[in-house]
Order: sequence, then C-alpha cells, then structure tokens
Amino acid sequence: MLKLSDYDYHLPEELIAQFPPKIRGTSRLLVPSSGKLNDHTFEDLIDYLNKGDRIIINNTRVLPARLFGSKETGGKIEIMVERLVSETEVLAQIKASKALKEGQKVLINGEPLLEMVSRDEAFFLLKTVDNSPIAKVLEAYGHLPLPPYITRSDEELDQSRYQTVFNKEEGAVAAPTAGLHFTEEFLEKIKAKGIDVTEITLHVGAGTFQPIRHEDLDQHQMHKEWISVPQSAVDEILTTKQSGGRVIAIGTTAVRALESAGMSGELKAFTGDTNIFIKPGFTFKVIDGLLTNFHLPKSTLLVLVSTLMGKNRMEEVYAHAVKERYRFFSYGDSMLLIPKMDQQQE
Repeated sequence: MLKLSDYDYHLPEELIAQFPPKIRGTSRLLVPSSGKLNDHTFEDLIDYLNKGDRIIINNTRVLPARLFGSKETGGKIEIMVERLVSETEVLAQIKASKALKEGQKVLINGEPLLEMVSRDEAFFLLKTVDNSPIAKVLEAYGHLPLPPYITRSDEELDQSRYQTVFNKEEGAVAAPTAGLHFTEEFLEKIKAKGIDVTEITLHVGAGTFQPIRHEDLDQHQMHKEWISVPQSAVDEILTTKQSGGRVIAIGTTAVRALESAGMSGELKAFTGDTNIFIKPGFTFKVIDGLLTNFHLPKSTLLVLVSTLMGKNRMEEVYAHAVKERYRFFSYGDSMLLIPKMDQQQE
C-alpha cells in the first residue's frame, strides 16, 4: 500500500514565504546533480540548460477568484471559485455558518448577484442572477486567491507578482508558481542560448490545495483541471526529442498537462479535463526534468516529485532545503529536478 504518512516532513512555519522576493527572479535554486546538492540563485538555471533543450511554460492567467458577500439573511459568505463552468456559471467552495440552499441568492456589495443552483459534495454550482458574464462579477469584486498558507490578505503587489510574465489564458484560481521566477529578460537570455520555449495551458483549480484524506494513496480521487496541449506544442516537443534535446517542464502543472497528453504512450494534442495522479508506478513518457517550487507535506505534488526523483532522494532534497533555510511554497524558492543529471557521477 502506498501510504500518505510516508510523504511527510517537518517544516518550520517561518520558512513559508509570505511575500515574493523584492525583485522577481532573485530567489534561490536547489539542484540535485551527480549525487550532490548544489545551492544556486535562480538565474544559474541557464547553466544547467543546453542548446537544443526545450522548456515548457504554462500560460494560464489567475482569476480574481475570491469573493466576499452575504446571504439575504445577513450571514457572511466567502466564495472561492474552483473553475469556470460556462460564461455565467462557476463551481466554487463556500465558507458560511450554514450551507447555502438551492435558489438562495448571494449578495455582493449589497446586490443579489449570484444564485446557488446545485451542490456536489464540497463544491457549489453558482450562476449570475441576470445571466451576465461571471467574469464581470469577478473583475469588479474579486480578490486574488492567495493560497491558504499565506496568512495575509491580498495586496496591490500580488496583482502582478502572483501572475507569471507569460500569462495569457484566463481561467486559473492559483498561480503556476514555478513560472513566477521568470522575467521577460531572463526568457530572452534563455532563447539567446538556443533553448526553445513552448507554451501549453493548465488552469490550476482550488483543488490543488485540497488535502489528501486517505492514508492509502490509491483511495485518493484527484480533482479535475482543464488543459490544452495544442498540435503546435506536440510538434515542437517531438522535434526536440528527435534532435536529442531535453524537455524540461516549468512547474508541476506543465508536467500534468504533458503527461496527460502522453497517456497513450504517444504524445498527442489534447484539450479537456485531466485528473491524472502521478504516483509510484507511473512512467514519465514526455518530460526529462522539472523546475518546481517546494511542496506541502502530505500533498499530491510531493508524491509527484518523489515519483520522478525517487522518494529517498527527495527526502534528502527537502531536508537540505529546510536546513539551508530555503523559502517554501508559492512565493518561495525553486529546485531543478532532472533524474539523469543527478544519476551521472562525476
């Protein structure tokens, strides 16, 4: 049995980054290589990438997905949008003293703007009262949905720093955080070295923060997220592989999108939902490596990186990161995980 308790580690609370670094791209980078653990700054990433390699970035844009309102009876409500269902509907998690009932309205700024349509376990289907676009409600009243481990309210700096510089496709409710380290200048520097850049989309859902509730990992049901891996991306990746270059995913979201598109054993264009759970026994068919931030204890993403690098090696990596006081989670530092590079002995 794959046990959840095997994917735990002790993290001092003060290592959880509450703010981004003052200047984008000045965070630290931990690189397991040739059996060693190397401490770098983020821009040193370029030294580990070769001409002919390809990085895969997620061009999703974070919605202002947190809404504060009230019931018609006056009770306060906090809404966290999970995903857009249609132009006028969202699936959301709701915090309230008493659960919303079907047909009940949600007042925002004193106006009845949303109505509860139905409920599916932890998620509520909400629609706009007058069938106006839900995006307009979010733009007018929404807050950027900082993760639950960031214990402050969103501020003006988050408007830009909780988005990647390559964000385009609106639909995420959490940032693809490995991408937050990149500046436009650094991307140009990467391209100038002969490293190619391919864009795909995965709209990160709030389910990414849902805890695993079963000790037996095989019992865990992954949340669904919408992805788009276009034919152009498939062609670019296959060209890189045929010429001997490596495919490096920027973030676990890019991994999940690419490996979902390669589930048949052959990488194919794919648009739709994925609920892929990458855990021991999984064979990576598309990526050769991954740049990622550090993940929560007992999380599906910690299981993912442990599957890629080996559980014992990731325990060493995380123990080193804690000892050297790396900054953790969304606004924290990063690590470059390339299994073959770490296995090569000098």
